[in-house]
Amino acid sequence: MNTFFSKIKTKKVLGTITILILISFFIPTPYYLFQPGSVEELASKVTVEGGEKKSDGNLYLTTVLSMKASNIYYLAYGLLAPHTDMRSIVEVKGDFTDKEYDRMLEHMMTSSQQNALVAGLRAAGEEVQVKPNGLFVSTVLGTSDAKGKIEVGDIIRKVDGEPINQMEDFLAFLGDKKAEEKVTLTFTRDGVEKSADIALIPLQNSENKVGVGIVLEDQFLIETARSVKINAADIGGPSAGLMFSLEVYNQLKIGDLTKGYEIAGTGTIDMVGNVGQIGGIREKITAVDKAGIDVFFCPADVHITDTNEKDVLDEAKKNGYEVKIVPVKTIQEAINYLKELPPKQSVA
Repeated sequence: MNTFFSKIKTKKVLGTITILILISFFIPTPYYLFQPGSVEELASKVTVEGGEKKSDGNLYLTTVLSMKASNIYYLAYGLLAPHTDMRSIVEVKGDFTDKEYDRMLEHMMTSSQQNALVAGLRAAGEEVQVKPNGLFVSTVLGTSDAKGKIEVGDIIRKVDGEPINQMEDFLAFLGDKKAEEKVTLTFTRDGVEKSADIALIPLQNSENKVGVGIVLEDQFLIETARSVKINAADIGGPSAGLMFSLEVYNQLKIGDLTKGYEIAGTGTIDMVGNVGQIGGIREKITAVDKAGIDVFFCPADVHITDTNEKDVLDEAKKNGYEVKIVPVKTIQEAINYLKELPPKQSVA
């Protein structure tokens, strides 16, 4: 009899354990895992009208593989796997919803491509026209009356029926307004025009005494003499800007900028060619080393808070990576470095 009840008890315990294990598969953790991603050549992704794609070497962008630690088993994997960085969801996304975060990544990539196009064409001596084209909402403050009415990713086109194309116009319009006055913002969201009445609030540390409590970024319309197509597929974020601009330049200028080398890099780019800091630099140099890259461009540390240059050199030293790391402040510094390289000697 005791054996019978003992077997029933054992089955209940095993059943309970099985149920708990199954449940644990569906309990998300508040973390993202970041690992070395891909190293992708750029000639197939960038096409400049009238440009030349043939070269002895290649230019590459670098990516970071990110995944949600959707259960405790992924979390455990992240703790044990080499070259894996773990960050909280709040650290990665802030208070953005998933939809807002996706819009922000898409905006950053689109802006990055525009900046790269302008910087690359201008470095090659091409004419480019840049025109303001609305204001992108990148943040809505919790204290703003716009919270719940305006979302990250909305594009503001008018204020009180007046067209607004750039930040300067927007600030000038609000210059003589007072707190609690209302303005009507007309904006597009996912291609649909909408409007909302927003009460103005006092602002601290701002030239304007009042505002709507949203952080805005200028959007631009780019006009060029020749078409440039960039196919980034599902790559998000702004960190491929430098390499996109170098590929645009390389297809336009006479001569092969690569000289037979395999050249990767990372860094944001602005329209005048300045290179900016990015995330995931340690994961990227690991991916670059695995891919057998010769030269890796990274953002130089310019400001006191910059760490890309220090981090990538530290990671390479710790792991014995032999790739040549070249910190740059501008696209022109990268171009000058490549121009001075001797052609790579082929192995017979």
